[in-house]
Amino acid sequence: MALVQMRPAPTGREIRFGINELIVSKTDLKGRITYANDVFERVSGFSASELIGQPHNVIRHPGMPRSVFQLLWDTIGAGEEVFAYVVNLARNGDEYWVLAHVTPSYDTNGAPCGYHSNRRLPHDDAIAKVKPLYAALVAEERRHADKREAVRAGQALLNRQLAQAGVDYSQFVFSLSRHTTLDEVAA
Repeated sequence: MALVQMRPAPTGREIRFGINELIVSKTDLKGRITYANDVFERVSGFSASELIGQPHNVIRHPGMPRSVFQLLWDTIGAGEEVFAYVVNLARNGDEYWVLAHVTPSYDTNGAPCGYHSNRRLPHDDAIAKVKPLYAALVAEERRHADKREAVRAGQALLNRQLAQAGVDYSQFVFSLSRHTTLDEVAA
């Protein structure tokens, strides 16, 4: 396993991948990458040999709220699937947005053994709506020196925002899609 070096500074440039492409990865229960497909390699700029065994947060962008990652981990840790908008950091510092669908994986005895994530290219209009929320969450988290307190503060702000909108996080994520019903998709 090759060790991945320090994260680069974000460049502000965005990488795009195809609308019909999927970024796929699998991890163990601790979030260490056990599989990465060719799209993941190409977009992230890392080879499979560099990714395998690394924590999935090797691609964590500093503009991604820790509180959203905590929500993701809490959800999949409870055995549920989660959809989330995520901004990632490529090896060269460029960023790429994804709509992630993360699910627990189970062994033949039904025990959790890892996680599987499929990521699609999100619609630009959804990302435009997510960016201000994530910026507010990151700003709130940065107000706290203690990482756990920062996550709690970000979660509290996220929960207030969601409550004010009258939705939970899943409803929020799906409300941002261009097509919210099968009739609209067919149109």
